[in-house]
Amino acid sequence: MTIRVWDYLQEYENERADLLDAVDSVFRSGQLVFGASMRSFEEEFAAYHGSGHCVSVDNGTNAVKLGLQALGVGPGDEVVTVSNTAAPTVLAIDAVGARPVFVDVDPDSYLMDTAQVAAAITDRTRALLPVHLYGQCVDLAPLERLAADHGLKLLEDCAQAHGARRHGRVAGSTGDAAAFSFYPTKVLGAYGDGGAVLTSADDTAARLRRLRYYGMEERYYVVETPGHNSRLDELQAEILRRKLRRLDDYVAARRAVAERYAEGLGDTDLVLPGVVDGNEHVYYVYVVRHPRRDAILEALGTHGIALNISYPWPVHTMSGFAHLGYAKGSLPVTEELAGQIFSLPMYPSLTPEVQDRVIAAVREVLLKV
Repeated sequence: MTIRVWDYLQEYENERADLLDAVDSVFRSGQLVFGASMRSFEEEFAAYHGSGHCVSVDNGTNAVKLGLQALGVGPGDEVVTVSNTAAPTVLAIDAVGARPVFVDVDPDSYLMDTAQVAAAITDRTRALLPVHLYGQCVDLAPLERLAADHGLKLLEDCAQAHGARRHGRVAGSTGDAAAFSFYPTKVLGAYGDGGAVLTSADDTAARLRRLRYYGMEERYYVVETPGHNSRLDELQAEILRRKLRRLDDYVAARRAVAERYAEGLGDTDLVLPGVVDGNEHVYYVYVVRHPRRDAILEALGTHGIALNISYPWPVHTMSGFAHLGYAKGSLPVTEELAGQIFSLPMYPSLTPEVQDRVIAAVREVLLKV
C-alpha cells in the first residue's frame, strides 16, 4: 500500500451517511445555485469567525482576486506578499493588474518576515497580503500598524489556516478582508472547488457580491460594474455546512498527528515544525526540513511512501514571473527553504498504524542518507 501525503477515503467512509444526505437534500431542493445552502453556509462561516459577512465564491484563487478588487486594488498598484506560497496567491495579484512585491520569510516559522515589509512599501503600494502558511498565523499587529500609517488595505490569505488562531483570535478576523480556499485538501475542504471572502465592512461585502455575479445584484440583470461568474454551487455549500460543524474535530485530530510525529522524530536531525509563541497551529501540512531532502524523498519512495514539497519553486523563480526582475539570491531564506522542506502525511483520518510506518521509515532513511 502506497502511503500518500493526503487521503480522504477513510474520512469519506466515516462521514458517508451525512455527506450523501447533503447531496440528496440539495438535489431535492429544486435549486442548485444561490439557494438556502449557500446562504446558510455563509452565515455560519461568518459566525465562526466573528465576521460581519461571508461571500462565497467558486475557488480560493478567485477569493483572493475578488478580495483585492473589492478593496480597490487594480492596474498599476503594488501588493506586498511572499514568494513561498502557492502560485495562486500571486496569480490573483497579477489577474487584477497589480504588481506583486516580495519580502523574505522567517527561517524558523517560514512565515512572512514582517520586519521587511516597511522597506517594501512605495507610493504605489495599495495592499498587504500576508499568507497564513502551513496552518499557523502571521503576526498581523505590525502589518495593521503599517496599513494604518500608509493608508493600505490588509487582505489575509487564509487558504491554509482554517481554524488557526493567534492570541485567541481566529485567522481571517483581523484584516479588511480574508480569502479562503475550500479545495479538498484543506483543513475545511469541499468535495470539489470552493472559496470565500470574509469582511466586516458592508460596502466591501456588497462589492464582493456584485463581483462574483457578473457585476449584478443577485436578482436583477443590470451590470453595475463588470464582474465575474464566481459562484459557490449549492452542493459544495451544503457539504461545507456539514463539515464546518466538524472543523474543530478535524483540527484536534491534526494536532494529535503532529504530536505523534514530534514524539517519534523529535530526537532525529530532521527539523520539525515550530509553533510561534501565541499561535495555535492547525497543521494543514506537516512541513519538515533537511539539507538532504531529495535523497530522503527518493529513499522513502522505495518504502512506498509518496510525499510532497510545499513548495519546491518559489514564485519569484518561476519563468512566468521573470518579468518582475527578482534575481537568484534576492530572497535567500525563501530559496534555501525551497531546497530543504517537504511534507509528511497529514490528514485527520491518518491512523496511528500508518503513521508509525511513516515514522519508522523516516528514521531508517535518516540513518542512511
